[in-house]
Amino acid sequence: MAKPSISKTAVDRRADELDTIASVLPIDRRDELAELLTDQDIETLRHLVNEGMGENTLRALTSDLAYLQAWSLAATGASLPWPAPEALALKFVAHHLWQPDQRDIDPQHGMPADIEQSLREQRFLRSLGPHAPDTVRRRLASWSTLTKWRGLTGVFSSPSLKSAIRLAVRATPRPRKRKSAKAVTGDVLAKMLATCSTDNLRDIRDRAILMVAFASGGRRRSEIAGLRREQLTAEPPITVEGAPPLPSLAIHLGRTKTSGAESDEVVYLTGRPVDALNAWLAAGRIEAGSIFRKIDRWGNVSKRALEPSAVNQIVKQRAEMAGLEPGEFSAHGLRSGYLTEAANRGVPLPEAMEQSRHRSVQQASSYYNNASRRTGRAARLLL
Repeated sequence: MAKPSISKTAVDRRADELDTIASVLPIDRRDELAELLTDQDIETLRHLVNEGMGENTLRALTSDLAYLQAWSLAATGASLPWPAPEALALKFVAHHLWQPDQRDIDPQHGMPADIEQSLREQRFLRSLGPHAPDTVRRRLASWSTLTKWRGLTGVFSSPSLKSAIRLAVRATPRPRKRKSAKAVTGDVLAKMLATCSTDNLRDIRDRAILMVAFASGGRRRSEIAGLRREQLTAEPPITVEGAPPLPSLAIHLGRTKTSGAESDEVVYLTGRPVDALNAWLAAGRIEAGSIFRKIDRWGNVSKRALEPSAVNQIVKQRAEMAGLEPGEFSAHGLRSGYLTEAANRGVPLPEAMEQSRHRSVQQASSYYNNASRRTGRAARLLL
């Protein structure tokens, strides 16, 4: 369906306003978002930025709000109403959690074809089939949060909506998939780094990304993409007996996904990862702002930071170049790989968690338990 008519002046004004909160937005879609979101949407986002909400949370809220607005325009021909009526929330569930077998019988089951086409053309819908239940729950939670921030009462706790979600999830079971099928352990990382051996800017950048993401404790792709020059602090070299001192660097992560509002998480790099990062900073002539940036086809370094998804693509691309199966690896593999490698090398769990900044001992220890089981006596009763 056609979008409501919006004056060029209003769109330009919104685009300028979006620039002020660009750190939490998919900036390459700024112009599209300026046309899609309303003045009140942007004011709500600015308010959340001023409240100091975590960057990852803000990015997720913005992404979900844009999707909800696009879906509402396609499904109803109007922007999302605030507060949303219960019927609209139930329609959202029906459009996103459906049974493929039932659609074979009834073509009108699930999301109508014209709505699906509209969302695909706008690049909001990529997956085939029903959505993952967790994605639907997250978007409804974002919808609820944004409703509350507008000072309104929502319908998201209604028994009928909860029942509809529960029944829809039962009817459309989806196997749980791991974020990365395989961990990027030391041997795998070495193969990927071997593909970054030239003085080409992309090789220098990707080598730094892989080494920094792994050595800093397996940083999340959003943390790597959002890393800025101002977060780095040079530390005194580390003395090593019988060898030259090793360069040392502190990365101030600030508030992270698992830290408190007032926390300033700090992790450290030592040795080769520091050298790789410094080589990229020099080659890219990066003195301030975003560290890891886009490089165009002519070898020019952009002022724009990489998107988190680009970090994921770099991991997959380097895995393929190394002769590995790219579908088995992702950026999260660097995080799980760090803890797995630490376990394999006998690094105590508390020490590894200080670097990875895991808060859950249960989650972090699972990598250690797997490593111990694989190499332990219980797995070697028959040799």
